[in-house]
Amino acid sequence: MNIGIPRERRDLELRVGLTPYGVDLLTRAGHVCYVEKDAGIGAGFSDYHYERAGGRIVYSGEEVYGRSDLVLKVGRPTEEEMAWLREGQIITGFLHLAAARHQRIEALLEKRVTAIAYETIEQDDGTLPVLRTMSEVAGRMAPQLAATFLQSNYGGRGVLLSGVPGIPAGRVAIIGAGVLGTNAARAFYGLGADVFVLDRELERLREIDREFNGRVTTMVAYPFNIARVARFVEVLVGAILSPGARAPIVVTREMVRSMKKGAVILDFSIDQGGCVETSRPTTLRDPVFIEEGVVHFCVPNVPGVVPRTATHAFNNAVWPYLRHLAEVGLEQAVQDMPALGRGIAVRDGRIVNEALAAAFYAGTGGWG
Repeated sequence: MNIGIPRERRDLELRVGLTPYGVDLLTRAGHVCYVEKDAGIGAGFSDYHYERAGGRIVYSGEEVYGRSDLVLKVGRPTEEEMAWLREGQIITGFLHLAAARHQRIEALLEKRVTAIAYETIEQDDGTLPVLRTMSEVAGRMAPQLAATFLQSNYGGRGVLLSGVPGIPAGRVAIIGAGVLGTNAARAFYGLGADVFVLDRELERLREIDREFNGRVTTMVAYPFNIARVARFVEVLVGAILSPGARAPIVVTREMVRSMKKGAVILDFSIDQGGCVETSRPTTLRDPVFIEEGVVHFCVPNVPGVVPRTATHAFNNAVWPYLRHLAEVGLEQAVQDMPALGRGIAVRDGRIVNEALAAAFYAGTGGWG
C-alpha cells in the first residue's frame, strides 16, 4: 500500500501522523511511505530519520496526497487539503467532524473518501484506545495551563493554586470523570489544589472517591450542582465527551457570569464544539479570551504543544490498527477489528457514524 504522511497545516500543530519507527516497520513489510519534507521536524523527527527508516521524502502536500492510498494525519484536513483528496482514498486522524463546517463533511462525501476518526475507534467494552492517549496528555497538562492563566498578566485572578502556609489552596471543579477528567483531578490534587469532580454516573464517582481516599470531593453533575461550584472555584474544567457527537452545553452563560472575576475555564470539550456556552475555539498562538470577566482557554489541539510526547503516545495506541489496515486492506481490517470499523465516520459517500449523522443533519457544527 502507498501511505502518505503530510505536514500538518494548522498553526502550531507540530504532531505528525507517523513516527520514523512506524515508517520503518511499514517499509520492511513492503509498503511505500511518502513523507512530506519537514513533516516531523516539530516533534523531533528530521527528514534524515525518515529516510533512514525507508521513507521517501516528497516536497509538497499535494504530492503526498496524490501518491497515497492511505493518508495518516493528526488533525482535520484544511480546505487546501480537502482539494487534494481523491476518490477512494482513506484518511485518518483526530477528525472531530461533529464540530466541523458542513462544507468539510460534504467534500468528504462528494469525493467518496473513507475517513477514519481516531477519537471514535472503540473497543467492545466502550473504551476509546487512541483518544485515551490524548485525553491523558491534556488532563495532565491542565494544572500547568490553569496556573499560567490564573496569573494577573493573563487577566487571571492572581491565585496560586497550591496556596502557601496561612493561605488556602485554589479550588478546582472538573466536570466529567472520564479519562481526561480523572487525569486532571490527579494532577491538580498532586499540585495541592482543592479538587471537586462532577459526573452523571454515581459509580464513576465512587471509583474517584476510592482512588483518592476521599480527599477529592465528588458531586453528581446536576445543573444545580454545576451552578453551585461555578460560583466559588478559581478553575472550572470542562471534560465532557459524547463520542462522535457534539458536546452538550452543561455550563450556561448565567453560570459563567456568576463566577469570580479572573477565574479560569479550561474547555477541553471544544474539539467537539465545547461544553460551556461562552466558549469559542482559540489557538495555541492566541489561547485565551475573557468573557463575562472569566478567562477562557478553548484550544482544540492542546496536545499539539507537546508534540513529541503526544505523537509517540497516540502512535503507540493506533499502530495495531494501521499495521493491519495496511496489510489486509480496509474491508478485511474492518471485519477483523470491529473497533476500527466503529472509527469510520464517512465512507462511499455516506455518513456511517450515527452520532455524526445526527449532528450533521441537525445543522450543528461549524468550527472549521
